[in-house]
Amino acid sequence: MYMVESKAGAIACMMLSLFFLGTFPALLTLVERRGRLPQHTYLDYSITNFLAAVIIALTLGEIGKSSQDSPNFIQQLSQDNLPSVMFAMAGGVALSIGNLLAQYAWAFVGLSVTKVISCSIVVVIGTTVNYFLDNKINKAEILFPGVACFLVAAFLGSVVHSSNMVDNKVKLKSSSADSEQSMETKTSLILNMVERTNLESAAYSSRKAKAGTADFLVQLENRRSIKVFGKSTLIGLCLTFFSGVILNVVFFYRPMLNLPKTTFKEYLNDWNGRGWALLAGVLCGFGNGLEFMGGQAAGYAASASVQALPLVSTFWGIVLFGEYHRSSRKTYMLLVSTLVMFTVAVGALMASSGHRHRHRNQARTATF
Repeated sequence: MYMVESKAGAIACMMLSLFFLGTFPALLTLVERRGRLPQHTYLDYSITNFLAAVIIALTLGEIGKSSQDSPNFIQQLSQDNLPSVMFAMAGGVALSIGNLLAQYAWAFVGLSVTKVISCSIVVVIGTTVNYFLDNKINKAEILFPGVACFLVAAFLGSVVHSSNMVDNKVKLKSSSADSEQSMETKTSLILNMVERTNLESAAYSSRKAKAGTADFLVQLENRRSIKVFGKSTLIGLCLTFFSGVILNVVFFYRPMLNLPKTTFKEYLNDWNGRGWALLAGVLCGFGNGLEFMGGQAAGYAASASVQALPLVSTFWGIVLFGEYHRSSRKTYMLLVSTLVMFTVAVGALMASSGHRHRHRNQARTATF
């Protein structure tokens, strides 16, 4: 089994993992905003995510000479390590359910804030537990101040969301006020609309609004599969804080958030955005694998630094989806403060990296 030995190699794995894990949510969000049902998207994502894990296990898991202390993947399948297998399976189930719920949260809260809050919670809980389970390999005096920075970033992320929602309400209210007209004018408009040609109507409906405007928000709501207007944003925050293939299949026939029901036949015939969904699963699978490889050498608490993926997700959110365009100065300042806090936190977690000393009789568990 291939093992990363150097700290430089571990950091390289974590940085690549950071890019992969920060990009796959953007691809899933892109597909949802184009109107594809999230049940279909998540099933495609799950398939390639699983295949990526299998590829890693059968390649990197088989590299090098197998020994009793460092067995290859195939050899580990026949070993009596049921507790480790059960822990790994439980972790996989928790991760899948979290990603499934996050897919819905992205629609309500936005890609940037969802990742800020969910990743902060992952780091605070996971890093603390890993520090004690991993024989305290990391430098506590650096690690835990970094964890505290993630806590602050989670709080700031919630405030950013609240401020941005206020900005959006102001835009929509202003647009509604500008469109109010007298009864005579409305009657005249109705008569004119009847006389318009279908070509003119089609040209009007296809006109693309500028990112950040009220028209942009309305067009996005009409196009996307998960409708969020009129629903409490508290739903999105709750999904974020608690962010399953089996559960996703249940959503086929009992969908949440008033989404339409679907079937496996409809899923198989739905090729709208399937390539992006499959790519998202590949990126997530290899991103998780690289995170584990980095943790082997630098400590699993430090490998949680890849949870700084909101830095990548925020970039995609702004570039691809127009998030925070035309927002208030207050929102911009809060967003910058959140990202700065995240950067400090990532630096602290990476600086806390230790060096794992390998002992011949050290107990090991299956990584993949």
